[in-house]
Amino acid sequence: MHALDILGDPVRRRIVELLGDGEQSAGDVGTVVQAEFGISQPAVSQHLRVLREAGFTRVRPEGTRRLYALEPTALTEADAWLAPFRRFWEPKLAALDTELARGRRERRLHPSATTNDRHDTTTDEEH
Repeated sequence: MHALDILGDPVRRRIVELLGDGEQSAGDVGTVVQAEFGISQPAVSQHLRVLREAGFTRVRPEGTRRLYALEPTALTEADAWLAPFRRFWEPKLAALDTELARGRRERRLHPSATTNDRHDTTTDEEH
């Protein structure tokens, strides 16, 4: 199964997001996913199994708990598939980053001017 087929399911994408923050127990993942998607614990377990079998996660036992962690190397297949399409959004993100940096710099150099500019919303006609 292709990586994008695995990640095409919103429940599995959410599980990957949760595990992106670090290792979590199956129970903790289940609690969040069940609340957000309204699915049963066995359904969450099935999604965890699909992710594990596809190489997106690894599991280690700790007593009676099963701790899941993201296997980042599995994301490389999806990343490789997306690579040719980055040209559509990377320049726009770079331009946004430049504008944000320019705004931060401007606020640092002229803190009172930018504060006044934001609060002065009147037009010449109103004066």
